[in-house]
Amino acid sequence: MRHAHWALGTLCLVLSSQAVLAQGKPLPPPASDGQPVTELTIDKRDGKIACAPAELRLPADTNAELRVVNRADQPVTLTIDGQFENGLVQHVDGDQGHAASEKGYTIKLNGKATLKFRTMAAGERPYGCTGVNSQSEPFVGKYVLVPPAG
Repeated sequence: MRHAHWALGTLCLVLSSQAVLAQGKPLPPPASDGQPVTELTIDKRDGKIACAPAELRLPADTNAELRVVNRADQPVTLTIDGQFENGLVQHVDGDQGHAASEKGYTIKLNGKATLKFRTMAAGERPYGCTGVNSQSEPFVGKYVLVPPAG
């Protein structure tokens, strides 16, 4: 009887996770077989959060890997309009936490994280890096998705 509650809880967890997985549609094949790896570095310059590169350029509709390194003196939330929503994120690992409403990821102080995701359609949108202690002065860069080669 001692283990009945544990077994029931485990069964409920397994069934609920399968129901969640069944709701999402699998992504169509990517437009390119390549999987670019890009590094994004977060620093503090002149008292403000800064991300490099300021223009984050990736192929559209492609599986990509973003390695984020936070060298700032505070945790920083990385946001890219629409990129971390709608099941596009495939895997996340490292010193991070998911921000509210699937808008972004908070990278811990002196943290490193790896985000693997399917990029969206070609186009340009802003991306942001916002320090938890300096939310009134976010860094805003460009997220550029270009048609994949070949």
